Amino acid sequence: MEKMQFKKDINAPVAKVYDTMLGQETFKQWTAVFNPSSESDMEGSWDKGSKILFVGTNDEGKREGMVGRIKENILHRFVSIEYTGIIDGDKEITEGPAAEGWAGTFENYTFEEHDGATTVTVDIDVNDEMFEYFKVTYPKALDKLKGICEV
Repeated sequence: MEKMQFKKDINAPVAKVYDTMLGQETFKQWTAVFNPSSESDMEGSWDKGSKILFVGTNDEGKREGMVGRIKENILHRFVSIEYTGIIDGDKEITEGPAAEGWAGTFENYTFEEHDGATTVTVDIDVNDEMFEYFKVTYPKALDKLKGICEV
């Protein structure tokens, strides 16, 4: 397991960046970078303690994604997601070999405002097989978020 960090400076107030990053429709826009062949979606709530699903479809049209729980959500400051498993079709798999690579990993968003601009920092635990993918793709996703926020 590797820890990765990505930062992006966005010329927008922290409230706009936070709301855009987590908003139902705008979340779909910036996270589409991770799975361009499908419309990514979020099911659930960003409220602390809530279950949340990050869902897309693979090349064969099968539903897949991540199962998580919101460990912390401090308005306009910090969000922590703990992953508990994966989505495979209509099943949420939270035990066994398929879930082991993700269960207990975290993805954290930190928001810091400086003179009307916001720095978003993403800290994420990544299994070895996904390291190169996230190294290339996460910066593109944050560029997309920046573009949406700066309109």
